[in-house]
Amino acid sequence: MAKTVEPGDRFAIGITFGNSNSSIAHTIDDKAEVIANEDGDRQIPTILSYVDGDEYSGNQAKAFLVRNPTNTVAYFRDYLGQDFKSIDPTHCHASAHPHNTNGTVSFKLKDQPDADEPSTLSVSEVSTRYLRKLVNSASDYLGEKVTSAVITVPTNFSEKQREALIKAANDADLEVLQLVADPIASVLAYDARQESKVEDKMVVVADFGGTRSDVSVVASRGGMHTILATAHDYEFAGTHLDQVLMDHFAKEFIKKYKTDPRENAKSLAKLKAEAEATKRALSLGSNASFSVESLADGCDFASSINRLRYEMIGRKVFEGFSRLVDGVIKKAGLDVLDIDEVILSGGTSHTPKIASNFRNIFPETTTILAPSTTPTAINPSELQARGAALQASLVQEYDAEDIEQSTHPAVTTVQHISNAIGVISTSEDGEDTFVPIIAPETAVPTRRTIHINAAKDGGDVLVRIAEGGTHIKVTQPEPKPKEEKETDSDDSDDSDFDSDEDDEEETREKVWKIGSTLAEAAVRGVKKGGKVEITINVMADLGVTIQMREVGGKGGVRGTLAKP
Repeated sequence: MAKTVEPGDRFAIGITFGNSNSSIAHTIDDKAEVIANEDGDRQIPTILSYVDGDEYSGNQAKAFLVRNPTNTVAYFRDYLGQDFKSIDPTHCHASAHPHNTNGTVSFKLKDQPDADEPSTLSVSEVSTRYLRKLVNSASDYLGEKVTSAVITVPTNFSEKQREALIKAANDADLEVLQLVADPIASVLAYDARQESKVEDKMVVVADFGGTRSDVSVVASRGGMHTILATAHDYEFAGTHLDQVLMDHFAKEFIKKYKTDPRENAKSLAKLKAEAEATKRALSLGSNASFSVESLADGCDFASSINRLRYEMIGRKVFEGFSRLVDGVIKKAGLDVLDIDEVILSGGTSHTPKIASNFRNIFPETTTILAPSTTPTAINPSELQARGAALQASLVQEYDAEDIEQSTHPAVTTVQHISNAIGVISTSEDGEDTFVPIIAPETAVPTRRTIHINAAKDGGDVLVRIAEGGTHIKVTQPEPKPKEEKETDSDDSDDSDFDSDEDDEEETREKVWKIGSTLAEAAVRGVKKGGKVEITINVMADLGVTIQMREVGGKGGVRGTLAKP
């Protein structure tokens, strides 16, 4: 039985329980603020460590990956609710290794003082202890006991994993109000800003974390969000950029001291810790120093690297991020020209090169929301926690049964229209153009209204309602005349360079394609300079009601189309 708290007794926060780092947030005067733990960290490493029976978490625990790795458990979130045979233990090689206990994942840790044998802790118990630490940090910071939370989860979390997360939270004396998908939490954080407008848009949420990357395409329609496609990848993530820097500096160390620091576990841990710090420094500045005391064989090591060199040696990883985003857009059946916004989320998204690569992929009309491209962008590391906190503030007054009913699949998994519905507008030269009223992928039921101008002198207005879809129109440049090319080749020695620069590239644009006509009707006797109001209402069964009338006039035309 899930833990429940009476609405009047609740004090709720938002939690991002990440595989690499976690965050906690709370809303104050309808504004979400990320909370720092006792050490002042707002991005709290998802790590627990035990020394002589004392429990450490966050950055304190991370420091023990060098001195006490076998008693430190890290990157365990994704093991929740999974069978041992289905996990990938790669990311735990530098910490306590996962063990098979009756088919489930567990860790052997000396969590008791003076214990001769280590305790066997299930991944659920480890998660409970870590979540309890987060809740205690939030309670201490806010001065009030936290009872409840909205927690973000990856879109590929199975039902079994979700149940395991809720159980781990309940065991930490925390009521889970709701589980929100990571990309939706990121969209909520941006939509909650005062300057934001509720409008129909296609959003790519690129969540680049420490150990995994998750990309989603989200259709945002009238404040409702639908995930159209997702992709998940462990091959291109922040840890791979760390590895690029580790290899770079290890080679420098080998040249100088003829010893490879990657062959010793302690030296490797030191190398990784400093590589992470260097990566973060290169996200903020154009140069960074790398310095480790007694890296290997008692030898101190110091070096430096600039951002250009870093971007060159990490090129394959950066290209992997771009391919991942391109792939998920195609998976959704869309083109980059269909995307209105790209939201960069996760700690690795601070890297300027990722945003600049996306700026080259997407058209100028697409907004890239990242610190290096948009000065008003929200901190990518805080997005999900902010979104979760905002959601918590909205639902904390409801009874648990009401929250459960409102998030039931029968309610949240609703039908969508696959094509746009709009008006066919005819220009003076007789060419038809499609003007969308309801965008594709809009959840039903839905209602939209549009005003169109009548002719200057008024009169009868014929309105045609149709379905429409988008396609990409590619315009090839016209080939140069043969004589012109020959003349160019006789010019100066740098003619080849000039001709390459003069070559026009093909242009691509998104255009609407008119589909089947749904209805035709005329609004008669519209006044001079008048407007016609068209309201389209799509019902839950996909039946359509259309109303047309002169703005300010009486009567009008009304019709109903049966469901398909």
